[in-house]
Amino acid sequence: MRSAGRSRPASFGLRWGVFVGAVVVWQFAVRLIAEDKREFFPPPTEIGRRIVHLWFGGPADHLFLTHTATGNILPSLARMLGGWAGAVVVGISLGLLLGRSERAHDYVEPLIHFFRALPPPALVPVFIILFKLTNTMRVAVIVFGVTWPIVLNAIEGARSVEPVLLETARVFRLGPMERLRRIILPAAGPKIFAGLRVSLSMALILMVVSETIGSFDGIGYSLYQAKQSYLLPDMWAWIVLLGFLGYAFNTTLLWAERRALAWHRGARGVE
Repeated sequence: MRSAGRSRPASFGLRWGVFVGAVVVWQFAVRLIAEDKREFFPPPTEIGRRIVHLWFGGPADHLFLTHTATGNILPSLARMLGGWAGAVVVGISLGLLLGRSERAHDYVEPLIHFFRALPPPALVPVFIILFKLTNTMRVAVIVFGVTWPIVLNAIEGARSVEPVLLETARVFRLGPMERLRRIILPAAGPKIFAGLRVSLSMALILMVVSETIGSFDGIGYSLYQAKQSYLLPDMWAWIVLLGFLGYAFNTTLLWAERRALAWHRGARGVE
């Protein structure tokens, strides 16, 4: 255990060393690209300058954030996290219900697989008809697209509960809510978190897709406008931001998973 603990700083340094190395390779590889295509792939130094100019050139009383940052990044995060949170509530509730009811699952299973096979961007016109070009439409696209991985993983998790545990709960006369809290949710936790990780990545993608249609702010809108205006360094700046957001959200969720499922890791002998 101690040797594993000592290796963590080295592992962290190695991971970020590879990242820095990739950026350095990118910086010098740009010079090898044909001159007529070089403008499409600006070097990291130029992208970094655009990032500072776009988002961190504001006044000190606004934490140096510009209006471009607060007026586009914050609305996007609100839509994404709001849609993802709604999908989490719906997906976990529905998945646990169907996972514990064989008959209900048999009735609903064809519908689940039908809807999860539909590409959410293809349904954007439907959501526009229902909600017009509003924030509700954009959140609805996210909710619809990210609900299904959560539902399917919650179903599998609820089905994985050991029957002997449920029999023991009946012997001790635990009510439905106590069985849910003490037995079903802990047993389904690993599968649920797997669905949450997949759905969080999808929420980031669908946020961008939904903001490219009829929107006047947001990361997706800014990315699309930069592309349309041929502002390629700006376009790459927004792409880099999406990459960092995806990494930050995934890291945060993995931290929450380790905290919530510490008992599970301990049972498996994982540090």
